[in-house]
Amino acid sequence: MFREMRRKKQALSSEECIQILSRGTSGVLAVSGDDDYPYAVPLSYVYHDNKIFFHCAKTGHKLDAIARNKKVSFCVIDKDQVVPDEYTTYFRSVIVFGKARILEEEGEKRSALEILAVRYAPGHDESHLSQVIEKEFNIVCIIELTIDHMTGKEAIELAKVKHLQAQSD
Repeated sequence: MFREMRRKKQALSSEECIQILSRGTSGVLAVSGDDDYPYAVPLSYVYHDNKIFFHCAKTGHKLDAIARNKKVSFCVIDKDQVVPDEYTTYFRSVIVFGKARILEEEGEKRSALEILAVRYAPGHDESHLSQVIEKEFNIVCIIELTIDHMTGKEAIELAKVKHLQAQSD
């Protein structure tokens, strides 16, 4: 169903992809937008238990698109270093394919909000986080993206360095 990566030497392992998703804070969600135009929107997210969560307003283009077609993709760029002398870019990124859904059940929504709050406000007092969540709970929408397929890729130069390091270990 999903295409194989052509440049297999540059492929990242599942573990490396998860590490990138876990440390990232922003990515680009792509949906099938109005009049079949792709719609890609940057957003903050959190990765947790093979799912990606993000919040948004209760109305808008991405929600309309998800209501029409729950299949989405999500891209996170981990490294983007332009190397002018080599006419290239040292990059590392992950692309996720999956299905998005709006969390309607109160417990699921609250749990996802707590995960987001801890990710973006680490070390904050738990009672303060609860107050913020309670204040925003009825005006925020939470989307859960369940991952069906994930690929990661890095520049060949980074893959070669990693291979050499693995050989010397």
